[in-house]
Amino acid sequence: MLLEDFNAAGRTEAVTALRPCLDIGRWIEEIVDSRPFGSTGSLLDAARRAAEPFTDAEVETALAHHPRIGERPAGNSTEARLSRSEQATLGAPDPAVAAAISEGNRNYEQKFGQVFLIRAAGRSREEILAAINTRLAHTPEDELEVIGQQLREIAVLRLEGLISA
Repeated sequence: MLLEDFNAAGRTEAVTALRPCLDIGRWIEEIVDSRPFGSTGSLLDAARRAAEPFTDAEVETALAHHPRIGERPAGNSTEARLSRSEQATLGAPDPAVAAAISEGNRNYEQKFGQVFLIRAAGRSREEILAAINTRLAHTPEDELEVIGQQLREIAVLRLEGLISA
């Protein structure tokens, strides 16, 4: 979508366009209410500001829409397609690394009671595995901060791919 089209879009259309980037109503509303934007850079800056900080409830809502890392997201929604595209950049899985990520996912979910979330774009499977192992040592409070940062990175990357000058 072109920035000028996003700026001119009706409220419902703009909200619908942003939802796959990050399904947090407050974040979406702040961006939509800040239109018009003079550049994609100012849009991305507004998205970063709106994402700081997320509440615990917002993080929980956003996590409900994210698949496990290393698993193929089901469905044909825009969000599922974005997740598949982001995880496709990981390349073909080494069976041992894939098994270790799967085990890491289970251990993470057992410890934190939620899906492991990481910005997959630009990372290798080995980097993701290292991140799982590092983050398993976090306290729930420390991990919440990391999850918020990962959500911000994912949202801004998706928004950057959605809106062009």
